[in-house]
Amino acid sequence: MFKTSRGMDNGQRGITGLETAIILIAFVVVASVFAFTVLSTGIFASERSKETVFAGLDEVRSSLEPRGSIIAYKGRFVGDVDSIFKIVFTVSNAVQGESINLTPPYTAGGTGDDPDLSSGAQYRTIISYTDENQFFNDVPWSVTFPGYDNSDNLLDPGEKAEITVWLADDVTGTTDTSAGGIDIMDGTSGDGGTGGYTTSSTVPGVNDKFTIEVKPESGATLNIERTLPGRLDTIMDLR
Repeated sequence: MFKTSRGMDNGQRGITGLETAIILIAFVVVASVFAFTVLSTGIFASERSKETVFAGLDEVRSSLEPRGSIIAYKGRFVGDVDSIFKIVFTVSNAVQGESINLTPPYTAGGTGDDPDLSSGAQYRTIISYTDENQFFNDVPWSVTFPGYDNSDNLLDPGEKAEITVWLADDVTGTTDTSAGGIDIMDGTSGDGGTGGYTTSSTVPGVNDKFTIEVKPESGATLNIERTLPGRLDTIMDLR
């Protein structure tokens, strides 16, 4: 009953010091690789986050914001069709950031024939117009700098720019008697430009909505959406 079996310990085998060292080294190598991967991922994510933050700051620093009212002017096409022919609004820098290039493609032509194409104008800011009947990707516009003006076309911090968007030609006071004050922008009959209304049959009227997008060289696009009132006056403040 108490007899001890012979050879009981012959199958037991211990772990040598060399094997222990190999296992320890393997654990250290795996941990090092894992740590390097985690650190590399963290550094990469930090760099991406920094780039995103700086890109967002650049976007804001180069953005426009409207200041004051949006003014629309009524005109009359041939056939006694009333509509708006120009829209005026004032913008400034959203924050004290970078200057925005507002070199205009057109200038106000004075008495009649507005607007006038600027000779050799190279402009970076694009203005588009949309309503339910039409979309104009690049409408004529001109700019003035009321108040402080350092005599260039850059909208600097502290400056304000008054932008006039032209949707039709002002032919009042000219020898062009084919229209009752305004005319479509088809580049003929003494027109000052092209890019606005091409026909008087689809121009906006009372209670119609329109959208103007000001797209500077860099920064966010400024969207201006307004609805015309139930009665068109000569000058309208579109709140």
